Formats: sequence, C-alpha cells, structure tokens
Amino acid sequence: MVKALIICCEKIRDRVCIGCERCLTAARERLGNFEKFDKVDIVGILGCGGCPGFVIPRLKLYKKWIEGFDDFDVVFIGNCIKAATSMGGCPMNLDKLVETVKNFTNKEVIVGTHPW
Repeated sequence: MVKALIICCEKIRDRVCIGCERCLTAARERLGNFEKFDKVDIVGILGCGGCPGFVIPRLKLYKKWIEGFDDFDVVFIGNCIKAATSMGGCPMNLDKLVETVKNFTNKEVIVGTHPW
C-alpha cells in the first residue's frame, strides 16, 4: 500500500472539482496514475496556496502538522494543476513545481491523478 498526498489547484478545486471526488474515486479504484499501486491510501489533499502558488510553504506546514502521524510515500500533482498551468493562466511552471516538490520532500512525484 502506498500513502499518497495530492497537491491540487485551490481555484479549480473550489470551483470545478468540488470535493476532489474524481481523484478519490480513481485512487480507490486504482485508475489513472494510481493503477501501478496495489492499494492507495490518500493521507492528504493539499491546496497549492493560491496564485501565484505557495506550495513549498504549505508543504512545510503540512509536514509539521503530520509529525507523529503517518508520513506519505508519494506526491501526486492533481489534474487540476495540469489544467491550470496549461490553459488556466496559472503562473506556476509545472516542471519546476515537480522538481521543487521532489527536492523538498525526497519523495516520488507523479503528475496527474485520474483518467477523466
């Protein structure tokens, strides 16, 4: 079983993907980029921090918050961030985001979540 943290776009999450149901369903049913894992336990869904994207300060706070609890094994960059950076006017650079999160967490970072 893998313990996963999903980083999502705050604007899209709150306006389009209400409740992150597609990501949660894909994780539960092992669809999309979750399919390579036997079982996925979503341990957190973390907003990007809003434009212009304060992901690392939010990750620092999240890591502090979960001290003493289960850690996460892998970070998923939600489809919402992919959409925001490619056509939504998001100022973040997706490749740089992946590299920065990987360097900060020392965890595998997977871009994309569900197949829809």
